[in-house]
Parts: sequence; structure tokens; C-alpha cells
Amino acid sequence: MSARGEAGHEDAFEPVRIAVVGVGYWGPNLVRNLQELPQAGPVTICDRRSEILERVAVRHPGVRTCLEYDEVLADPAIEAVCIATPTSSHYALAAAALRAGKHVFVEKPLADSAARVRELIELAAEHGRTLMPGHTFLYSPPVNLIRDLIHAGELGEIYFVSTSRVNLGLHQPDASVVWDLGPHDLSILLYWLEELPQQVSAISRSCIYPDTPDVAFLNFIFGSGTIAHVELSWLAPSKLRRTAIVGSEKMVIYDDTSNEPVRVFDSGVDLSDPQTFGEYQLTYRTGDIVSPRVDVAEPLYRELADFCTAVRTGTRPQSSAQLGLQVVEVLEAVDRSLALGGSVETVSSSSFRI
Repeated sequence: MSARGEAGHEDAFEPVRIAVVGVGYWGPNLVRNLQELPQAGPVTICDRRSEILERVAVRHPGVRTCLEYDEVLADPAIEAVCIATPTSSHYALAAAALRAGKHVFVEKPLADSAARVRELIELAAEHGRTLMPGHTFLYSPPVNLIRDLIHAGELGEIYFVSTSRVNLGLHQPDASVVWDLGPHDLSILLYWLEELPQQVSAISRSCIYPDTPDVAFLNFIFGSGTIAHVELSWLAPSKLRRTAIVGSEKMVIYDDTSNEPVRVFDSGVDLSDPQTFGEYQLTYRTGDIVSPRVDVAEPLYRELADFCTAVRTGTRPQSSAQLGLQVVEVLEAVDRSLALGGSVETVSSSSFRI
């Protein structure tokens, strides 16, 4: 996986010819990164709205434009598609592309149900094609730095993780805040902890659109004993992207909007053995606060480079289809809990794999 400006094997294979399908909100970011990526090109953009195509084409000279998805599928020069359309359309567009022999990258989530994700995985295997969900935070340098700290045992036993991902908007017409923002934090949690939650519970409220939750509080209990709380909202006075990871040895604050995105606190509480019967002593430890150096690299650029490498070499991308399936399985457990008023649910998955 090569980041912008880092030494890598960008010229080791022929660039992948890619079409970006859907260039409304997120699609232009895909186009911009693909235009700069040595492993990709030329780029085609496809959208039914001609005025949007024209606007993106002006910003990115050299891209081809296309109004009909069938033209993309029928074009043998296009090897892969990047789908950046509403969630409800992901399955149909991805399935059609796989059947047409294209490699497929789908912005999160992979599909609107675990059953449909499994069908896409089977189609990809049947046609020998790469299927990759766009879980961009797996390519974020701060996220990977924290993962390294966890796996090296620097934080000790992970007691709990608490995260807030809130802002004012954007309300989605076909997805709740859980399915819109939740995949970010779920993919990060699964990537860090390498296990599925054993118990899931959630509460939400639909403040603006009936039956479309725009604020939700999710709770998870993992087999290792770690618990996690995720706050999601489209109704907040300011944008907040903040996560606290509390371990037995150290604690971490990850703030995606800060100039110092990772701060490591050498703080904790130690319980001494009792000197007399029933007498326990707590020792509160407050040590140094360290802001580690974090590489500067755009996660989306790294992610698309990984996709192109997977297409050319057949290797498994870091954001794998299996991880995409696990995220959707957890989302479905959250939905079951919401439908039953916050009941405790289990994740319908036989095993954990990234």
C-alpha cells in the first residue's frame, strides 16, 4: 500500500482503468484521487445528471463522461467501477458490475443487508474479481498508529472505547444515521479489537423525518471484556470526531479534527493488595501526555491505491469484503435492537475475519 509521496511500486503494473459511478457528494473525491494516482487511469465518470457531469469534468480535464451505467458495463476498456451512490442502490449496481466482469469498489456500506453482501462476495469469487468496501478510516495514519499501540500491548487491557461522531447534517433519504455514520466507527472498532461484539444494544430517535433515526447511541460488549459506546448524530451544533480508548496501562484520545490527532496519556488507576483484611488501596497515576508523530497522507488516496493493487495482483485489500460483511452484520443487530426498544441482541455471524 503506497501513500502519496512515499516510495512504493506505483509503476509495477499497468494503471487500472476505472469508472466512478455517482459524482454527487463523495464521488468527486474519488475522481480527484484517481486522477492523481499512478496506479489508475484513465478515469470515466458516470451519472444521470448531465449538469453534475459537466461540473466535475471542468474541474478534472481528461475524464470521460457517461450518462448511462449500461455503457460502463458494456465497455471492455473499463476494468473496474467505484460506486458512490445512495446505499439502497449499492447491491444492484455492484452485482451488475461483477456479472459484467468488472472489479468493484463500493463506498460504505457494501449493501443494505448482510444477505446481499454475501451474494456479492459469492459473485466476486465466481467471476474472479476484487470486491472492496470503502472503509476509508482503515487507511488513516492515526487509526493505524492506535492499532499498533493496542497490538503492541502499550495500552494494556482495553477496558472501554467511547466515540462521538456528530455534526449538523447531512440527512440521507434512504439510510438512518446508524447506516450512514455507523460504518466508520464499527470498521475502526473491528479493526482495532479484531473481534465481533457478543452483545449489542441501541436507542435512537427520529427527530426530523419519521422512521429515519438521526440520533443514536450504540452499546457493545466484546468477548474480551471490552465495552464500547458509539454516539451518532446528524443534529449537533458542531462537528465532533472524538474517540477515547482506555486501557489498564495507558489511555488515548483520538480526535480526527485536531492538529494533534493522537494523544497518549500515561494515566491510570492501580489497585494494591490489601495490607489488612478488607483494606484496598487505589493509586491514581497521572504521567506524561505524548502526541506521537503521525504520517501525513490522505486515507482515500491510500485506499484507492490498495484497490488498484488488489485488482492487479489478486491480493486481499486491507478493507476486505469480509470486513464489510462483518460491519453490516453488526448494523443489522443494531437495527434489531432499535426495533425492540433497545433490547440486547447478538450478531448473526459464525466467526470473525478481517
